[in-house]
Amino acid sequence: MNLMKKEFDFVSQEASWEIDGISVNGTMTVPKGDGLYPGIVFVAGSGPTDRNWESPLIPGTNGSGRLLAETLSGTGFICLRYDKRASGPFAVENIPRLVGKMSMRSHLEELIGAVDTLLETPKIDKNRLFSLTNSEGAIHALHYQKKMTKNRFNALVLTGAPGRAVGDVARSQLVEQLEQVPNNETILAMYDRAIESYVSGENVAPDTALPESIQQIIRGLSNPANLPFARELWITDPSVLLADIKEPVLVVIGKKDVQVDWQADGGPLQKTTRSHKNVEFVFPENANHVLKNDETPRDKIAVAEVAKQYNAADTHLDDEAVSIIVHWLKKQQ
Repeated sequence: MNLMKKEFDFVSQEASWEIDGISVNGTMTVPKGDGLYPGIVFVAGSGPTDRNWESPLIPGTNGSGRLLAETLSGTGFICLRYDKRASGPFAVENIPRLVGKMSMRSHLEELIGAVDTLLETPKIDKNRLFSLTNSEGAIHALHYQKKMTKNRFNALVLTGAPGRAVGDVARSQLVEQLEQVPNNETILAMYDRAIESYVSGENVAPDTALPESIQQIIRGLSNPANLPFARELWITDPSVLLADIKEPVLVVIGKKDVQVDWQADGGPLQKTTRSHKNVEFVFPENANHVLKNDETPRDKIAVAEVAKQYNAADTHLDDEAVSIIVHWLKKQQ
């Protein structure tokens, strides 16, 4: 492992802001020394993924979000990463207050608050504002960039970015998981019917003939605590959002990523931006979904087990991916 040379010492400090009476909490890493520094807002992935890109559903506390923020602050960036209100240490008490209120708009408001908080930092250079996202976070940053007329990001880094609607990604993963399951075509047809009803706005009860894991997916989508957000997200196409962005964008999808695919997802993103000189793509050979190094051959990676290693203590960021991101961001200043 040979991560970027540390140029700056930095301090970590807590940050918070309120939305509808609920605190959004985060961590800011600020380089020591005089002068102004460019700022980066980190936007985490889906579900209960927190500011460090860790989740109570996945073991380990060696989160890539924290590692990336500390690496970037060591090269001269102020980084702010935050817990969505339905993630982090206060998720259990916050979720009952969010039922029926979670939406694309509510995620946008969280991100607006993060940007405002970062811009209030004394050492921030307000003319150099960036975003670094993972997975679903790309959708929220692109949505922000499309909606906002002020405090826009000067450039965006989208890692592990889906290039298809989340529903399409989920279905492709399901097809792969069902490949060796008897009656897989029947199961998939039942799933498709349930999802069609769900997207149309119906309350869907999963067929009890479906495997329990698939029933859980459908129940989770229909859970009132996740609506209307889950239904909005399910059909949002990131490639359409990306095509509208004029600022520089770096898309990073590792070839060892099994949650999105560098070809199946990178392809649509490349297609919609083919005439856009502002968008660059890199596909690091050994980076996984959270930019950790994985030397396992792609066809040997156990899809159902891989997430368990994301935050393991013995994992580290992929050198190639980190070097590309740092150097690209430096060029945007």
